[in-house]
Amino acid sequence: MDVHDLDRYLLVGAAVLILAVLAVRLSVSIGLPSLLVYLGLGLMLGSSGLGIEFADADLAHALGFGGLVLILAEGGLTTKWEHVRPNLGYGLLLATLGSAISVVVVATGAHLFLGLEWELAILLAAVLTPTDAAAVFSVLRTVPLKSSVTGTLEAESGLNDAPIVVLVVAISAGDVADKGVGYLVGLVVFELVVGALFGVGIGWFGAWLLRRVALPASGLYPLVVIAFTVLAYGAAAAVHASGFAAVYVAALVLGSADLPHRTATRSFIEGVGWLAQIGLFVMLGLLASPDELQWWHVWHGIVVGAILTFVARPLTVMACAVWFGRSPREQLFVGWAGLRGAVPIVLATIPLSAGVAGSRDLFNVVFVAVVIYTLLQAAPLAQLAAACGVLSDAARDVEVEAAPLERVSADLLQIRVPHGSRLAGVEVGELRLPVGASVTLVVRDEKTFVPHRTDRIAIHDDLLIVAERSVREQTESRLREVGRHGRLAGWGRDAP
Repeated sequence: MDVHDLDRYLLVGAAVLILAVLAVRLSVSIGLPSLLVYLGLGLMLGSSGLGIEFADADLAHALGFGGLVLILAEGGLTTKWEHVRPNLGYGLLLATLGSAISVVVVATGAHLFLGLEWELAILLAAVLTPTDAAAVFSVLRTVPLKSSVTGTLEAESGLNDAPIVVLVVAISAGDVADKGVGYLVGLVVFELVVGALFGVGIGWFGAWLLRRVALPASGLYPLVVIAFTVLAYGAAAAVHASGFAAVYVAALVLGSADLPHRTATRSFIEGVGWLAQIGLFVMLGLLASPDELQWWHVWHGIVVGAILTFVARPLTVMACAVWFGRSPREQLFVGWAGLRGAVPIVLATIPLSAGVAGSRDLFNVVFVAVVIYTLLQAAPLAQLAAACGVLSDAARDVEVEAAPLERVSADLLQIRVPHGSRLAGVEVGELRLPVGASVTLVVRDEKTFVPHRTDRIAIHDDLLIVAERSVREQTESRLREVGRHGRLAGWGRDAP
């Protein structure tokens, strides 16, 4: 590659990136994972579109893993630990036992109904089993769900890559046939445990160090934080443990720590996560070739996707939920919201790069199944959440930006008033926010106004609240309390 090639790559790359970022607005507004748009861009640019050739499975495998590392880092750093902590056991069980049940059910169905050989059937089932962190984070964070649901789904999608990667690599290399199932189970346990320990250790050390070292520029903090998550991946992988478990756990630890410049760090990490998603999905779209698709690829993708979505996933959720007392309606939503995305397509590049017989057909089947069932599952999520009663009935807060004045330590909170919240009808003055917090602006029907203390809050309002950092938690707690119990919440305890 010379400088002229670089010029062309930069031109095309910048144009695709701008188009992809603009497409985020459309995908978020209609509640669909952005991956479908990005995959479409890749297909348009590929051999069946504008003619860009990309068929290097080894490079796709490497770039895919690199993209997943950044996506998992972003997911862990932006996930609220208080949501994940009480649901970690359930999410971990779904990621391990649940994944095993799903592989068995889907492989059996693929063998019986599609006539696939057992090895290929198990490989197909394993590739399709894991939920995708990027798809889950991007879609579910647009729907105000109960913390028990978001915590479970985020923990599962962050942790289930690790055991499945081990399984797919072992099958592709022929280790299962040579060394047996017992060896595989022991390998999965070793990789998960050691990878998680690396994540905890490196995450804790990174948080400890950043709280004690004053860096010369605030922009360096996000770089160091993401470097620690990647360090966790590399260190775990160096001892043949799970780098994916390490990066996600390290990101959770760092994300829950009280780090300097948290807002700037979070904004940077979100940007890196979006960039990784865009690059990863466009690359996978380039790797796919619609000209190679045959009718039986589509048929197999539909059948195996139906087995996974309507049989294996519900059985998996029920088998794991019985230990945690989850309601049937919550189980229904968690089962439906297990979105697939780039992860299955990336995993399909493993047997492709290993030269496994039938791996190109497997890649095509996986691609079809992911596109069809991601579209099918994502579209009705908001309506299904309402029907299952898993929408949050409390105000949601979104940290937008820290105050830039050196003498003011404050946060700007954006509160969306969801349908069913008892904040509706409450006067601004009746919120009785702590001293140091105030409602500064209300957005209603795309118009803004500065509220008077007698103005009443309405459904779908956005409240912009400035809160000193010392009273932020108290402010959030008060808003949730009023959202659940109305204007008289806590009156006897804290009335002036």
